[in-house]
Amino acid sequence: MNTLTTSSTSLWLSKVPQVTLAFWVIKILSTTVGETGADYLAVDAGLGHGVTRVMMAILLTMALCLQLRTRRHTPWAYWLTVVLVSVVGTQMTDLLTDGLGVSLYVSTCAFAVALAGIFATWFRVERSLSMHDIVTRRRELFYWSAILCTFALGTAAGDLATEAVGLGFGWGVVTFGTLILITYAAWRPGGNAVVTFWIGYILTRPFGAALGDMLTQARTDGGLGMGTMWTSALFLTVIVMLVALAQFGADSSRNARVSG
Repeated sequence: MNTLTTSSTSLWLSKVPQVTLAFWVIKILSTTVGETGADYLAVDAGLGHGVTRVMMAILLTMALCLQLRTRRHTPWAYWLTVVLVSVVGTQMTDLLTDGLGVSLYVSTCAFAVALAGIFATWFRVERSLSMHDIVTRRRELFYWSAILCTFALGTAAGDLATEAVGLGFGWGVVTFGTLILITYAAWRPGGNAVVTFWIGYILTRPFGAALGDMLTQARTDGGLGMGTMWTSALFLTVIVMLVALAQFGADSSRNARVSG
């Protein structure tokens, strides 16, 4: 689900990656790490939810400042920010649900309205929601606000489907995976690239969360019993490998332009 084509100059200046298969793979893995990593730090590592929330918020702020200071797309900085946004977005929903007792129906609707408000304001100001038009500081701030909200919304919607509605982890993976395939099928013959991209981006969050729960939860609870530590470590390893390849490609291209 690639976004609309822009000029080569805009692509070079853009602070975000091109939308390829690798992009979606890393996005889904990051989503799962957000689900399993937050649980591991808070429960298995014994940090507690309060300390974990503060620590992740500080790390996200630092990563976001670094991302905003870069002048071009830097894969490792971008994906580090995405992983931390995933963790914090998960914690936002968990805080509302587990800490404040807010219904998943309410939090899902609230995050959906908030995301719609971000998109409406973004489009009214910039006249574009295209991922590859992120070439100014203001657009980048809109972009990251939307990304954070998609993670929080996806977490709430995923928990609503798998827990409150009762789909379970396995059927949650199947349901959201099917919706992603339908979105891809709508884009493939010429559907609106921007709309399908953002729908796909939102859907990969509950898909990754359901996948993470299915892998980590005990067999008696409907999972595969891998545990949060091993699942997080495995997925983080794959993310690091894919991002390293992307970083190597970006550095090689930049060096080629300079030498040329």
